[in-house]
Amino acid sequence: MKVHSAEASLTAEQHHLYEAARSASENAYAPYSNFRVGAALKTTRGREFMGCNVENASYGLTCCAERSAVFAAVAAEGPNMRIEAIAVYADSPNGSPCGACRQVLYEFGPHARVTFRADGELRSYQVADLLPASFELKL
Repeated sequence: MKVHSAEASLTAEQHHLYEAARSASENAYAPYSNFRVGAALKTTRGREFMGCNVENASYGLTCCAERSAVFAAVAAEGPNMRIEAIAVYADSPNGSPCGACRQVLYEFGPHARVTFRADGELRSYQVADLLPASFELKL
């Protein structure tokens, strides 16, 4: 798995997206877990979209920040939207995207860079490295 393990090696854009994700986390609706997550993504068209987690009393209806950002981007750019980069912020030493979000990110950007905190340090991975056996539906 290819990883940029030192924060100093991250690009200015990755740091910018991470700060935007931190800002987006402030809008999270998390009355049950108090675990606020934000995501900020950049599309291949150069546009940025933010998302935050939105919980529900029926936990299965909760939507993660990453998927909120992806869905906002698709709503704005249409079904051909592609992700160039995304950052995820969680007030935690570890804020990796969950498996469901990894699959959604793969659908729209298998080679996109994902930046998040792991073991207290900002790291960047390619989506395909985070989900090596992804599901693809070939029609």
